[in-house]
This record gives sequence, structure tokens and C-alpha cells, in this order.
Amino acid sequence: MYHSKHFSQIFIVYLKKKPKRIYCYLTHSTNHTMKYTFFFLTLMFFYACLPTNQTEKTMIPSNTKTTEFALVIHGGAGTILKENMTPELEKQYHNKLRDALLTGYNILENGGTSIDAVEATIMLMEDSPLFNAGKGAVFTNDGHNELDASFMDGATQNAGAVGGVRHVKNPIQAARAVLEKSKHVMLTGAGADAFAKSQGIEMVDTSYFYTERRWKSLQNAKRKEGGNSLILSEDDNYKYGTVGAAALDKSGNLAAGTSTGGMTNKRYGRIGDSPIIGAGTYANNATCAVSSTGHGEYFMRYLVAYDISARMEYAGEPLEKAADMVINDKLKAKGGSGGVIAIDKYGNIAMPFNTAGMYRGYVKADGAVKTFLYKSSE
Repeated sequence: MYHSKHFSQIFIVYLKKKPKRIYCYLTHSTNHTMKYTFFFLTLMFFYACLPTNQTEKTMIPSNTKTTEFALVIHGGAGTILKENMTPELEKQYHNKLRDALLTGYNILENGGTSIDAVEATIMLMEDSPLFNAGKGAVFTNDGHNELDASFMDGATQNAGAVGGVRHVKNPIQAARAVLEKSKHVMLTGAGADAFAKSQGIEMVDTSYFYTERRWKSLQNAKRKEGGNSLILSEDDNYKYGTVGAAALDKSGNLAAGTSTGGMTNKRYGRIGDSPIIGAGTYANNATCAVSSTGHGEYFMRYLVAYDISARMEYAGEPLEKAADMVINDKLKAKGGSGGVIAIDKYGNIAMPFNTAGMYRGYVKADGAVKTFLYKSSE
């Protein structure tokens, strides 16, 4: 032990990121200097022992609830470029996205559930020929429309889905019915149509889904494939026109849903990721709610929607980081294209995509509606 006249002067290096770690360097000093040194040490020790959780909450706002409720939607991703869009069509997309967001907003603002908001929002997009879902569904190789949809409740983690339905006007309604009124998770084909009819869901003749735009897309696809049955898309400007929504309600419950007409010129009863829980849709109150849009085979292989939730739950990643990593790193590296919309339990929103554009938008409790079409600022 040192005698008093040989006490050392202590210099403290405070590391901002690690306030409890103190490094000391010793040099010879006098008793007079020692008094000031220990005064300094006492102050720093007191500061270092303060609770750190308050500082961490300030540094990580993603872990603080940012809004009472919120809704985020997409209308598909792909080669969506401003130079390929007429001003009138651009306006139509913005207006329809806005209408959809306000539909869900009104439900949430009045205390409605995230499930009700997601269903009503998606139904409005299904009723529009602008999107590849419901009325605007694309055609299969044999000239039919086969629609898929899924729904998941973040509070219970119960889920429902339908695949390959031909007569259900709004497949998202059928998916919700499977979630709430059956013991199953997925129903397909004629059986799914029959179940939907038994639940009083509106059914339509197949002619309801005919649109000239989608019929022409099928003819273009057939001309391009030249007998190659592996080609699914009609041209290089392919768009994944799936629609989806994810919501947080005032009770803190999350929900997500997705609906699509699939891929133009699809064969053999092909079903993509949209009705697959964990790939096209996922919701968990502990983490987030997600709806996907893109090349379904990749989203199924890598369970894109669930992967985002898992990264949040097990790695502690914030929503934006987890979603961006999955879409712009993992999925892109495997050759997959598309995007997701997601919302976490705090009301934070993420809308990453690795294509040229994605129809998307969101609204929070303040009522400010934001809609976007392209990758760059609009």
C-alpha cells in the first residue's frame, strides 16, 4: 500500500457508451491533489450508478410506443417506374391507397379492432381493378381466376387462409372465416368456395373477375413463353400486385392480412406465398404484423414474414432493421424480389422492398395519410 505522500492522482476516462466502466491511470501526486481527485471520483461514481434504463429508452425510441394506433398497407411491388406511369394512373393509385387507409383509420380511430380494420381495408383494394386481388385478379394459363388470401390475429396467433378460390368476391373475408369459424388454417379450391358460401360470404360468377387489362396480360404471357411452361410473368415489367394490410389497434393488438390473384399464366393449381402463414402473412403481439408481396416461391422458401418476427424476438432487433435485413440482404442474396409492410407493437412502421417500386402507405393516430409508389422520394 502506498503512503499518503505517494498517493496517486487518478484520471477518469468516461466512455459514453459504457458509463459503468472506469479506467484508471496512476501517476505520483501530492495529498492536496488527491483531495480534488477523490472529489471528482465521487461525482463520477454517483453518475455511473444512476439507473441506465432511462438513458436507453431515450437512445432507442423504437422501444417506446409512438402512436395510439396505426395502419400500413401495400398494393404490390415490381418494376413500378414513374416514366411508365401516366399522371392519371398515378393519381388513381394514390387515391385508392388513400381511400383504403382512411377506411381502416376510421375503424381504428373509433375503437375498432385491428382485425376489422385489416379486413375492411383489404376488401376495398380487392374491389378495385387496379390491384391483382379480387376484381383485378390475373388469369391462369387456362383462362380462370384463382384467388388466395390469409389472415392472422396477433393476440391469439390464430390464422386462416384460402387458396385457389374461384367464386368468393372478397377472399380476405373467407380467410377470416377460416380463422374464426373453423378448426383449420387453410382451405383450398372448391372446398374453400363451399365453406365460404356456408358462412354467408358473397359469392359471384367467374365473369365478375374478368378485366380486359388482365386478359391481355395473359395473351402477352402466352406469346412470350413460346411453349415454355416455366415462364409465369407476362413481360419484363412484371408487378406482384398482391394487396395487404397490417394494423395496431388501441388495445395493443396486431393483425395482418394478404390477398392476391397470384401470377399471370400460372398452371397446375399453383399457389404462392400469400395464403401461407409465415411467408405471406404473420402477426404476433409480442413482435410485429407483416404482409408480403413478391415472387412467392422465394418468400415461401425463406419464411420471410416470420423471419422478421423471429429476428425481433430472438435477436432483439428493432422492426426496421429486421425487415430491411430480410428483404434487402437475405432475400435479395438468394435472388428473391419483392417487399413487405410491417408494424410493431409500438406503432413503428417498416416498408422495405428490393424492386423499383411498391404501392404502399400508412396512417397513424394523427390522421396524416402517406402514400408512395416509387423507390425514390416522390
